[in-house]
Amino acid sequence: MGTSCRLVVVPPPGVGREQDARVTHQALTEAEAALRRVEAQMSTWIDATPLSRFNRAPPGERFPLPAPVVHVLRRSRELHAATDGAFDVTCRPLIELWRAAGKSGQLPPPTAIAKARAASSWNVLDLADDGVTKHAPGARVDLGGIAKGYAIDQAVAAMRRAGAHGGLVDVGGDVRVFGQQPSQSPWEIQLRDPSGTGVIGTFPIREGAVCTSGDYFRFAEIAGQRYSHIIDPRSGRPARGVRSATVVAPDALTADAWATALSVLGEAGLDRVPPDLEAVLILGRKGHLRAVATAGFRHLIRDDLPYPTTFR
Repeated sequence: MGTSCRLVVVPPPGVGREQDARVTHQALTEAEAALRRVEAQMSTWIDATPLSRFNRAPPGERFPLPAPVVHVLRRSRELHAATDGAFDVTCRPLIELWRAAGKSGQLPPPTAIAKARAASSWNVLDLADDGVTKHAPGARVDLGGIAKGYAIDQAVAAMRRAGAHGGLVDVGGDVRVFGQQPSQSPWEIQLRDPSGTGVIGTFPIREGAVCTSGDYFRFAEIAGQRYSHIIDPRSGRPARGVRSATVVAPDALTADAWATALSVLGEAGLDRVPPDLEAVLILGRKGHLRAVATAGFRHLIRDDLPYPTTFR
């Protein structure tokens, strides 16, 4: 998926060395296979995936897609509504436009932005159990803000089926854990400093997912200005103001999508976060950063953040 991956398996206690090795090997093998299956179906960096072929397909005919892709598209449509359009997998035309702008070093003209926005809409897609029909030639989909989370969930499910007592799946810093470590202690999740390379906080977690989106790692510079890779589908322009958005959720798909959405919505978006999620946003610029978080996040973080922090 274009990033690093770490898999950790805790075998059942008391099964003996041979069974321990067998469970561990099977859990790691099946977890990796689960990640690669999602990549082979949903990546837009690989031309042969079903999603890439759908993006190139002409409009007007039902394009068959594997059941997992349809499932993620359905969840994406639900999250589009829940986030007031801030999370939108149909904004692939806008992503391509700004990616090209970053390579050329020139801002896209307003007419090009308007055209890409018009092509970025659920209104031009019909989603069915066996595939999708597009009704505009420019319609394309990008699952970059949700497929990684889904893949992490699938890898965790594979570990559980293989008999793992506990485990961790970390893909590009997005993490899901379950069970316990051999020490019986919780897993330690670190919160990265968006203005540097250090860690600004640590919180223990026994079950669930933690995903982060931000502009500190992937961005483009155009005419001396830094632009985030995260696009606000409502304006057609890169999101601004949020240095990082971290979400804690029961599953990684949900955490991944909401981290992207909050990078667009900013502080006001915390009012939309479902009650079983917690989130923290780092806002401002280097030297003038502040944090705002859901009320429950106060009980997750081990130490105070190094920035002025508001809980809401």
